[in-house]
Amino acid sequence: MENQSIWGIVYCPKHAAQRRHKFWEKVEHCLIEKKVEYDFVQSENNKSVERLISMLINNGYRTIVVVGGDSALNDAANCLMRVEKHVRDEIVLGLIPNGMMNDFASFWEMEEGDIERQIDWIMKRRVRKIDIGCIRYTDKQNNRKHRYFLNSVNVGFLSDIMHMRRKTLRFFGSRILSFVFSFILLMFKRKEYKMHIKINSDVVKRKVMTVCVGNAHGYGQTPNAVPYNGLLDVSVVYHPEVMQLLEGFYLFISGKFLNHKSVHPYRTREVKFVDMPHAPVNIDGRMLENIHGDYSVEVEQEVINFIMPG
Repeated sequence: MENQSIWGIVYCPKHAAQRRHKFWEKVEHCLIEKKVEYDFVQSENNKSVERLISMLINNGYRTIVVVGGDSALNDAANCLMRVEKHVRDEIVLGLIPNGMMNDFASFWEMEEGDIERQIDWIMKRRVRKIDIGCIRYTDKQNNRKHRYFLNSVNVGFLSDIMHMRRKTLRFFGSRILSFVFSFILLMFKRKEYKMHIKINSDVVKRKVMTVCVGNAHGYGQTPNAVPYNGLLDVSVVYHPEVMQLLEGFYLFISGKFLNHKSVHPYRTREVKFVDMPHAPVNIDGRMLENIHGDYSVEVEQEVINFIMPG
């Protein structure tokens, strides 16, 4: 079956939000008003998103719209990367932000709640082929695995913050408050991780607080990264003193993170993590739990058709 003109929409509600279906009612009203033909499925939980996206792909939908956040987009991207290239090249991915974190949407200056304009953009179908990152690793059962990402891979301290931020967001309901609270809690721990990293011809072999490998903004840690230049931005953060950490927090929320003296930026096609046995790894806002030994992060250029604003 071919559904060339019908949108396949996956709605991923925020599990912590009150009146969780109100957002979809606004989307639905706008779709009907604009006479958009669509079929709609709703995810029951995080694990169901990939199954639903795969179902839409297998049933011939060529415009797939995610109503969700970074994790749902990550699932969609991974589903697209599993199909043959000739199939993937016919599919375009649209976004209506509605997530716990919407960092990839923020890169494109798409604001949550701006539903009418976002539907207009999808209707205009301004498509750009974008890059995708990939982390290749071995799991604890010694199986070789890989996982794609649109936004970033975070290793170390900021991975802890992202993990805690997801939990506290359900309590505070505000992204800024949840980040500040998570940051304050973890500031006093200021964990360091012994790391051995290879970036281009450089070797980092020392204690490091956090590393971000960004295909896009990386939750503020790779603010100059763009998902269409065939390169990844890398921010390696050494251990700052408390006052430097507070300064770093200010620079982080003001978008000037790379100006901090403890931040060492790189641009590359591949990063190799040779030895970091205890550092947590976070991919597009979700913890990657079952990872063991060395791993690498690389970029694949212009592989997904993404509908841009405008």
